[in-house]
Formats: sequence, C-alpha cells, structure tokens
Amino acid sequence: MDKAKTLLALATKITASSAEFQAVRGPGIGNKATNAFMKELRERAKLEFGEDHSEKRLCGDNAFAVDFYFPEHGTIVEVGLGLPNPNTEFEKDILKSIMAQEQGHRVKTLFLISRAGAIKKCSQPGRSAMVKWARAKHDLDIQVHELPGEPRRRVRAGKGRKN
Repeated sequence: MDKAKTLLALATKITASSAEFQAVRGPGIGNKATNAFMKELRERAKLEFGEDHSEKRLCGDNAFAVDFYFPEHGTIVEVGLGLPNPNTEFEKDILKSIMAQEQGHRVKTLFLISRAGAIKKCSQPGRSAMVKWARAKHDLDIQVHELPGEPRRRVRAGKGRKN
C-alpha cells in the first residue's frame, strides 16, 4: 500500500473513535476539533513512516505548506475536511500542487482526504473543470477520498446535534 493510502487508513482509525466526527461544528469549536485531528494524524503518521512528512513547504518563498508530501510517490496529501462545503480550499490545494511542480518537486498526484459528501461536491461542474484543467495542463491527478460515515448537519455548542 502506498503512503497516501496508509495515511487514509490512519485517518479512518482516528475518526472511528468519534461518533460525531462527521458533524459540522463551525468556526471555533470546529477549528479546535480539526486541529486535534490533524495533530493526532501527524503523530501517527510519523510513527508509521519513521519520519515526518507533514507541513512541507514546497511552493517557493512563501508560507504555503502542504499537509503531507511523499516524494517517492510524487504525492501531496491535503486533509480538507470542509470539501463538502460550498467554499473550501480546493482550488488553493490544486494551486499549491502546481506551484510545487514549478519549484521542481515531483508532484503527480493530489490526494484529498475529507468528510462524507466531498466526492459528490467535487463532482460538480466548477470543481470538475478544475480537475480536468489540472490534469490536461499540469499532468496532475486529483483524487478525492472520503472518511467513513454519513454527512451530518451543523452542531452548535451546547445544543446537541441539529437535524
């Protein structure tokens, strides 16, 4: 199994421990939950791979960093838990991959990990056009992978799950 798929398996194990993982929490509480998830994923990945592949700055002289980079596979992994939402960093993740290519890094695949609903959202015309363009002009294969579970509606602090 390549490292991106191993990382997806690690992320799946983390999410299995939280019945509310798929819930949309919004700013504040959602950011804290995402940060805790990413910290755990980075720690498990470092143990699994024996080295740190996270937060790699591949895009030149700027602050852009990719979540994970596996140079031997030419793969960038971005964890975009908000991909099912209307406004995301989908296009920015594609741009970072292309910028990394232009900096001389081997990047063949952008492997996106998200919550349930991401594949459907990324199949819509605007995002599909971006995927086709990136493949045609930059030979970039964009793959969207979902963590298991059902899409959930927003949870508000102290209010429980909203249906």
